[in-house]
Amino acid sequence: MDFITRFQRALSHQRQKELLADHIDAFEKPQCALLLTMDKQMAEIYTKAMFQKFEQELMQSLPCFMELKMDDASKAIYKVSERKRGKTRVTEVVYDKYSDQWSCSCKGFEFIGILCCHALALLKREQIEYLSNKYILNRWKKTAKSGLVSDSNGNEIKDCENNSLLIKQSRMSRLASDVIEHALMSEEGCELLSNNLNDTRVMLKLLNDGVGPSEVGGSSSQTRYLKDPKRVTHKGSSKRVKGAKEMRMERGIRHCQQCGQTSHDIRRCPRMANTS
Repeated sequence: MDFITRFQRALSHQRQKELLADHIDAFEKPQCALLLTMDKQMAEIYTKAMFQKFEQELMQSLPCFMELKMDDASKAIYKVSERKRGKTRVTEVVYDKYSDQWSCSCKGFEFIGILCCHALALLKREQIEYLSNKYILNRWKKTAKSGLVSDSNGNEIKDCENNSLLIKQSRMSRLASDVIEHALMSEEGCELLSNNLNDTRVMLKLLNDGVGPSEVGGSSSQTRYLKDPKRVTHKGSSKRVKGAKEMRMERGIRHCQQCGQTSHDIRRCPRMANTS
């Protein structure tokens, strides 16, 4: 039970982060740190997370040094030196003239999916302002979820067209997770939540069937009673310490067992003295 609860909570948190990222990509535009046309272009295309990675590569391309090693009819080879943290890294960038394709020995595009700083440095050197679509992967675009998605049987999975429904679902999922977490603290809480959820499910079914809200509110005739909370004994002093006089008053007046008088006890009774 504890594992299932934690798993559902983690899954809900992951969905919440995804919905928040989709909302940011749809309604917020990232700020460009560089006044470059390519930087502004990718801010419109990439998601916020991928644009930050691309902009970091673009900034690292500024201090790169380029040297042409070979140039013939089919290709051109450049040596690119990158100075970073006191160390110099040298890579080789090849430009295929027939396919109009740039490739780097660091394999940054193959591993990450965005052009590395070495290839971007050469694009700026060639005064290429806009990045070609061949270097922009669809999975990093803001519109990645707008295409057709199929299940294992090949059937199209239709995404929710109304973003407000996704926001409502996220808000209610977060509220439900918080309520369940509080209900699991006690058996009474679990029983209370279960009963209310059953009543709510019946009311929602009636609403979906076309029953009016006023009729739904009075449809449940069952009354729920809450039990009194258990008494808790707090730590601290128990009873007040009583004095000797108060204790004698509670015990009552003593009488002599020999003569029945109250001025003395049997050890000091005059009758006992006369007898002896």
